[in-house]
Amino acid sequence: MKRTLTILSLIIAVLNSYAQEFEKASDAVVNMKVGWNLGNTLDVASESTSNMWIERYTDMKPDKYETGWGQPVTKPELIEMFKDAGFNAIRVPVTWYPHLGGIVIDGLNWDKEKYPLGEIVDSAWMKRVHEVVDYVISAGMYCIINAHHDTGNYNVAWLVANSDSYNANKDRYRSLWVQIAQEFKDYDEHLLFESYNEMIDELGSWSYASSKASGGYDENVALSAYDAVNGYAQTFVDAVRSTGGNNVYRNLIVTDYAASNCRGKEHALEPFTNMIIPEDTLNGHIILQVHSYIMEMKDLNASKQEAMSLFNDLDYFFIQGGIPVVIGEWGTLNRAGTDYSDSIRYSDFKKYCRFFVQEAKKRKIATYFWMHLSDKEDRSIPRWTLPDLKDEIIEGYYGSSGYVGVVPIAGQDNSGYDSTYWLNDKIIIRRGRKYYLK
Repeated sequence: MKRTLTILSLIIAVLNSYAQEFEKASDAVVNMKVGWNLGNTLDVASESTSNMWIERYTDMKPDKYETGWGQPVTKPELIEMFKDAGFNAIRVPVTWYPHLGGIVIDGLNWDKEKYPLGEIVDSAWMKRVHEVVDYVISAGMYCIINAHHDTGNYNVAWLVANSDSYNANKDRYRSLWVQIAQEFKDYDEHLLFESYNEMIDELGSWSYASSKASGGYDENVALSAYDAVNGYAQTFVDAVRSTGGNNVYRNLIVTDYAASNCRGKEHALEPFTNMIIPEDTLNGHIILQVHSYIMEMKDLNASKQEAMSLFNDLDYFFIQGGIPVVIGEWGTLNRAGTDYSDSIRYSDFKKYCRFFVQEAKKRKIATYFWMHLSDKEDRSIPRWTLPDLKDEIIEGYYGSSGYVGVVPIAGQDNSGYDSTYWLNDKIIIRRGRKYYLK
């Protein structure tokens, strides 16, 4: 017995020794600096409620999904444009269920007899996810991949914040993350896994669990939802760690109920107070994620005040307890239409974005802006859709002088892809790691 304990102690010591070399979660969040979401791309799911993807994945190539919501096929030049501007992290949302064997029937159940556990992710889809991850890692940036619209609106989600749903789907969820983790187990600390996106209850309640129940709250629904979220978080960590390689030490991101940051209402803090950080084989490699769309319907001053309240809550409930935080999505004036044409409101929004990044940095919180900095055809060129907003974010992080990025220099062509894009209103030609003014 004594010999067994000695061997176990040695194993733990070796693991902790290697983990010290693998970047801690608190350091990773700081080193991410400022990030962006490659949204509406690999996360494409259904189109409204029409079940456009009910066709089996074998009948559709990955690019049909990638372009299904109006974005072009992603190219490495786009990622390099963000890197050159000062962004140091890209969140790559990925929706998996159209590429699994089981078609979701009603959000709570799936046909286990027709689609048994262990059915693999479509190899063509996994290959495309791998390619996009490599674009980010090759640019020297941090990359986050997740299970995205596998959660969310009830008509397509199979990951639902409900205890019965968790018990029915936890093995399938574990199988999914084992496959993803095995695919990337040799990648270093620049790749992070995110457990799930915005998981909500069977009522479709945002902000806090059971908010859509009769009377605005149902304790049984709420407790079931929070238990499920915590169950999925623990299953995710256990699944990834079980695959070995660098996944034993990899920094992992878990999300509270609905990625919520709701405040100012009764029960509003429950997503924070009911979030249980998963047990892990090592200390210091778990990150919490929330989302923030504060300025959708508020003016500048009210938005700033609410942002400060969010930062204070995150500090109190998580950061002071040693759990670092990322805000995996934030921004947008109006999520329904995302209208940047109102000059007065857009001017205030730019001020808010600078403020938000500045205040998050003070608290060592990484921020990932949602999507619209480069959008649709602009991503193909690539160029900035909102270059002035990009400048506010970058200057908010690096200071008024901005970020001194790659400067075009003369030189012979290097091997590698050619690209042309806009940088500071000039056309730049990139060949390998050499840059030229056109």
